[in-house]
Amino acid sequence: PYFCSGCPHNTSTRVPEGSRALAGIGCHYMVQWMDRSTDTYSQMGGEGAAWFGQAAFTEEKHVFANMGDGTYFHSGYMAIRGAIAAGVNITYKILFNDAVAMTGGQPVDGRIGVPEIARQVEAEGAKRVVVVSDEIGKYRGHESEFPRDTTFHDRAEMDAVQRELREIEGVTLLIYDQTCAAEKRRRRKKKELVDPLQRIFINQRVCEGCGDCG
Repeated sequence: PYFCSGCPHNTSTRVPEGSRALAGIGCHYMVQWMDRSTDTYSQMGGEGAAWFGQAAFTEEKHVFANMGDGTYFHSGYMAIRGAIAAGVNITYKILFNDAVAMTGGQPVDGRIGVPEIARQVEAEGAKRVVVVSDEIGKYRGHESEFPRDTTFHDRAEMDAVQRELREIEGVTLLIYDQTCAAEKRRRRKKKELVDPLQRIFINQRVCEGCGDCG
């Protein structure tokens, strides 16, 4: 099993050289067999919790933890609160793909958005909040909806942003905002999303199946 073509997790689950991540519940669980320095899993709402006990007994200073937006809304928020209470160095990457993709693309049961997540974790005591997106321009003019020190970055800066966050003591949050590619296709078929004017055609004889075309 691998990510769908164009899946946002194909970019969001990568970690900088020298770092490792912890997996959780969701499509991103599959990174454990993709050679991306990601290990273990947890129950929903326990993402990163293994690190709370490990941190005091290792020379490793920091880890990343992946968490989907649906899991965040369900109970993952409690894991982040736990990390802040435990005083560990960890960056939670909230993979905001705008759909519960693992089970068919349902909407999250409740109102949730990138600004709301950012304000919630900042109020709990997160040291830094960063937003990364493939459409970062859509946040221009809406900065006031976020905590004051929030920064916004194009996904091409993903590696550099993570390298910066891993040096910060305490709990930090990276919200990776990119709609699930499979969900985009569903919405286009239902005329709920505008079809792109530009298309890319891949010669199947040279295709390596990397998924970047999506």
